[in-house]
Amino acid sequence: MWRWIFLGVTALAVIVFGFSLMNVGGNGEVNADAVLADISMDSNGFTRAIGRWDWRFPRDFGAHPAFQTEWWYYTGNVETADGRHFGYQFTIFRRALTPQPILAEGEGNDSASEWRASQIYMAHFAVTDVAGGRYFHEQRFSRGSAGLAGAVVEPRYRVWLEGWQVAAQDDEARRTHITAQGANFAVELALEQVKPPALQGDNGLSPKSDEPGNASYYYSLTRLLTNGTITINGETFAVSGTTWKDHEFSTSALGEGAQGWDWFGLQLDDNRELMLGQIRLNNGGREPAFGGLLVNPDGSTRYLNASDFTLDVTATWTSPHTGAVYPAGWNITVNTGDADPLNLTLTPLLADQELHGGGNVDYWEGAVRITGDATGYGYAELTGYAQAMTGRF
Repeated sequence: MWRWIFLGVTALAVIVFGFSLMNVGGNGEVNADAVLADISMDSNGFTRAIGRWDWRFPRDFGAHPAFQTEWWYYTGNVETADGRHFGYQFTIFRRALTPQPILAEGEGNDSASEWRASQIYMAHFAVTDVAGGRYFHEQRFSRGSAGLAGAVVEPRYRVWLEGWQVAAQDDEARRTHITAQGANFAVELALEQVKPPALQGDNGLSPKSDEPGNASYYYSLTRLLTNGTITINGETFAVSGTTWKDHEFSTSALGEGAQGWDWFGLQLDDNRELMLGQIRLNNGGREPAFGGLLVNPDGSTRYLNASDFTLDVTATWTSPHTGAVYPAGWNITVNTGDADPLNLTLTPLLADQELHGGGNVDYWEGAVRITGDATGYGYAELTGYAQAMTGRF
């Protein structure tokens, strides 16, 4: 899965609303001299995704500041004991403002400040209440300074933006805990990794066009056993299910002709997982450089070329918020290497799962049901329907 961050909007939010966001706790005092590094859209000086990455975990669960953009993305489908179903999305994005690190006082910087930052962070948090027919979503911005937001692996893996966080419960980060609370919805979830990281693309190098560097480094944890609680309007539900994690870092990704993308993270009841994606081009075509991945029950993987699967839309939904017309159902055929193809049908659990009105590009991200040759649940992300993604990422 790959994503976007709009530097201008995010940076403006941090600058304008910075002090209202700075509600970090702690025992120490902080200097209120707020300093944000120079803002630039220029990607010069940042590392690009070219060649294979030397993957090491848990090191690579953390941040990669040499790259301009990075995100940690979690989506899950969970249920109560009596079958009440919820979906959730929790994503933290990092965007570097400059490739130069911020020097601390005594390291050649005489005007160091706890607020000085070369990184800005954004988080999206959403919950789908299927039985209630409700979709809740919020976003937050902050700067990577004064303890407000960040991503570390020492002493343990942790990614956070104020009170929203993912934190490891053991040194190898096989057990993590997600905590997030919105205005009238919240999650407290414990996640356990049961499969090794699945490296997308070519050993984790995931191209998005044929131009070198238009790629990301990308791995997935495709099945995280999940237990905890979801709270809706003060009512708390004990839930269990599975979560999917994506983590990508890059400096540039989409080619100039990209309109948007459709991405699917699918968890089958037979203990297989599928990542399927397509980049839709402005001319109506499909970018052949990006494909998918099949993860087997034992954690082994099979790369899927764009030609190995088809995504046929069976229905549409028109957003009352943005007027965008989104796909709202799919028939999918996948060549998995078996004698017969895998035929699946995807149906959204709720039509309206659009993240809208947050000052950034609107997009649809929601829980889906899987039927056909296999059953299960997953998540879909649909961009470029409300606004074209060309030149944005």
